[in-house]
Order: sequence, then C-alpha cells, then structure tokens
Amino acid sequence: MVRLKKLLLTALALTGASLLLSGCTTKTEQDSSIPWSRPASWEGGIPGMGGMGSPGGGMR
Repeated sequence: MVRLKKLLLTALALTGASLLLSGCTTKTEQDSSIPWSRPASWEGGIPGMGGMGSPGGGMR
C-alpha cells in the first residue's frame, strides 16, 4: 500500500510539473505576417540613388 501511494504521489508530482513548465499559446494571423526571410522593399538601396518613384530618389 505504501508503494502504491508513493507511485501515485510521484505520478501526480510529475504531471503537475509538466503542466506548470509547459506553456500555452495561440498563433494569430498577425504573428505570421512579418516576412523575416526577405528584406523590406526600402532596405538595401543606396540613399538618394533610387528611381523617380522610389522614396528618397529622383527630383521633387
């Protein structure tokens, strides 16, 4: 009987620890909207050397 109590207490402690250490999260549509694998359209150019329609380039 003592062994069964010890086994149940250990199982309960492991289950409790697992629940406390694991987290819950939900992924929203906004979380995945950032394209981390490619630069933004305004990155990577030389300032002032863009085309007529680009920001910072051409005549005003």
